[in-house]
Amino acid sequence: MGRATRRGARARAVAAVLAVAALGVAGCDAVGGASPAPSGTAAEEGRPSPSPTPVWDTSPDSVAAVGDSITTGFDACAVLTDCPEVSWATGGSEQVDSLAVRLLGRTGAAARSWNYAVTGARMADLPAQMARAAQRSPELVAVMAGANDACRETTAAMTPVADFRADFREAMRTLRETLPRTQVYVASVPDLKRLWSEGRTSALGKQVWKLGICPSMLADADAMDAEATLRRETVHQRVRDYNEVLEEVCAEDRRCRFDGGAVHDYRFGTAQLSRWDWFHPSIDGQSELAAIAYRTVTATKP
Repeated sequence: MGRATRRGARARAVAAVLAVAALGVAGCDAVGGASPAPSGTAAEEGRPSPSPTPVWDTSPDSVAAVGDSITTGFDACAVLTDCPEVSWATGGSEQVDSLAVRLLGRTGAAARSWNYAVTGARMADLPAQMARAAQRSPELVAVMAGANDACRETTAAMTPVADFRADFREAMRTLRETLPRTQVYVASVPDLKRLWSEGRTSALGKQVWKLGICPSMLADADAMDAEATLRRETVHQRVRDYNEVLEEVCAEDRRCRFDGGAVHDYRFGTAQLSRWDWFHPSIDGQSELAAIAYRTVTATKP
């Protein structure tokens, strides 16, 4: 064999060795085809690989609530009185079956749920409420806030959307500084325009509203002139803007679920309104809010 022929043979042999080595390296990165699995792996032993732990737990073991008078059960049991036992979020009432009761059972809810909502609270108050809730290390925080930001003396006094966004982001940051893995359920702001259209069918309701309940929407309930119509539509649009903020900020956090507008879109009637103020939820209304929250929290996919 000539020298040139021997050099060609050696070159082909070296190339073949390099090709085999390259295939061996590739086999370390991805087990597939006839490549052997790394020693001791589930694939080698014929067992399926474990599924990744889902980010959202549909059965959290403790619940804290933050928000405003809707979550304190205001005017659901008696006039001008908080009634936390019927709160949609943490109440123990059998008439409501709160979110906490549905998740934890009645005994569990009594021991492992806490309500930090405050009547009259606005979004600016939420960071401080979140800080108090975080001290309990709940596995889920339920949020309902924003109605009081729209219910002001005038439309000009409503919370600006930019401020609402900043306050909600601050509330979420406050929680995350202490509890990076706690889940958050966020309810949409109720439809205040529907509240006006339903409540105004009651003569008593309209008289009560004259005492100053949500004047930006409910003042002069029978007025249908251009000014009154514009005022109500301005409030209605602001509520929609708030809900967009809630959805967008919640979407920035992988352990936050927005209700998709379910509370806002719920077609409530007078049976779901307090018989004392025709504004806050009745006990039946609280039960409906609890059902919406439970469906959102326990859904296998958001």
